[in-house]
Amino acid sequence: MVAGFRRTEDTEGVQDPPAHVLSEAAAAFGLLASSARLHIVWALAQGESDVSGLAERVGGALPAVSQHLAKLKLAGLVRSRREGRRVVYLVDDPDVVTIVRLMVGQLAARDAGADAGSRSGRVRGLGA
Repeated sequence: MVAGFRRTEDTEGVQDPPAHVLSEAAAAFGLLASSARLHIVWALAQGESDVSGLAERVGGALPAVSQHLAKLKLAGLVRSRREGRRVVYLVDDPDVVTIVRLMVGQLAARDAGADAGSRSGRVRGLGA
């Protein structure tokens, strides 16, 4: 058995993660459920930036982008470093970069491949 995982009744040996891991993942996904924060993480996944550059790129007001960054930083999804008087932000977890790029990339590819009449702007089956 893999450390920290318990076996399920599944015959293929699939293991469920512990409750605290699921809780942590749900919290991270909850933070990324905001399109503004997701856009910020997407932008930072392409390369580090300061608040002004992020605000311009995502089309948000500087105070709002700063607040989103503070939440993402508190959750450990992004970190900052000083470059003289500038504060530069970057994604702190390469796995978060992978997940965001995969999800957004897949949805963008699906959107590009769909004919204009069938685009609903929603994830299938969720009505969100």
